[in-house]
Amino acid sequence: MGPLLLEPDLKERVWGGDKLKNLYGKKTLFEYTGESWEVACHEHGTSIIAAGPYKGLTLCALLQAHGSQIIGESYEKGHKFPLLVKIIDAKEDLSVQVHPDDAYANIIENGELGKSEAWVIMEAEEGAKLIIGLKKGTTQEAFMTALKANHLEQVLNEVEVKPGDVFNIPAGLIHAIGKGILLAEVQQNSDTTYRVYDWNRIGLDGQSRDLHIDKSKETIDFLDTYSTLPIHGSVVVRENAKHTYYILNQYFALETIELDGSYKQLNENGYEIYMVLEGSGQLEGNHESLYVKKGDSLLIPSSCKDYTFSGKMKLLKSYVPISID
Repeated sequence: MGPLLLEPDLKERVWGGDKLKNLYGKKTLFEYTGESWEVACHEHGTSIIAAGPYKGLTLCALLQAHGSQIIGESYEKGHKFPLLVKIIDAKEDLSVQVHPDDAYANIIENGELGKSEAWVIMEAEEGAKLIIGLKKGTTQEAFMTALKANHLEQVLNEVEVKPGDVFNIPAGLIHAIGKGILLAEVQQNSDTTYRVYDWNRIGLDGQSRDLHIDKSKETIDFLDTYSTLPIHGSVVVRENAKHTYYILNQYFALETIELDGSYKQLNENGYEIYMVLEGSGQLEGNHESLYVKKGDSLLIPSSCKDYTFSGKMKLLKSYVPISID
């Protein structure tokens, strides 16, 4: 099995915009396209194989039929694909929200995974901001007081962003994507979100959107456990490529690769996921070749032991690490 080019599952969101269509060529009929589920096999959405012998199959169907070729020897029938990769276009502010960890989600959400994630800023208007975490010293009591007074923004930590910034958003870290930002998101394969504050917004159905205050209180980290700063990463230059290593945890690893020329990679992680952040070129593996361009997402299956990118590109690479030692 060669590299798989994927067609995304697009999602309408009240805060979405038109950049996925106009800047990245995503095929959507929605007026407010907020999310592009690029690499997805979840009950709420699945990507589709866009080219090659498996064209037209959903990723979920391909996993059912050829799971061991994609995941590797560890694959078990019914195995949940561990990652979900998206592009998110925020024309307006997203809700202030938090995600549970595995232990909480398993009990409260009937066996669902928790949701730790990471963001890579792809586009950002001048002055665009993320909300990441709480202002230092904010207690649960102070948080609830601000929430009840409809002034939650007074206790939220804002971070101005620019293209190329990378952020780690572990489960429990309160956050929101601000308007004017388009980003790539790599996350655990979960769709569990606890909405804390929604700016008094009306949803696409004309109704106020649900809030999840009690679950949020139980989930939010009030101990300032996590960094809210962008990650600088560790840079290694090899041949025609510059690798920057950003995140390595039990759920996923995240790297970028900037290349100019031909660059061969060994598949050392069972399967690997790529998104083309900039540029275009060719991808070859197992005697199959694909043309890839900005905004495309790809899955390198376990059975493809080595592969070569050629061109001038910046790639986002993610995978589940075999070991984090």
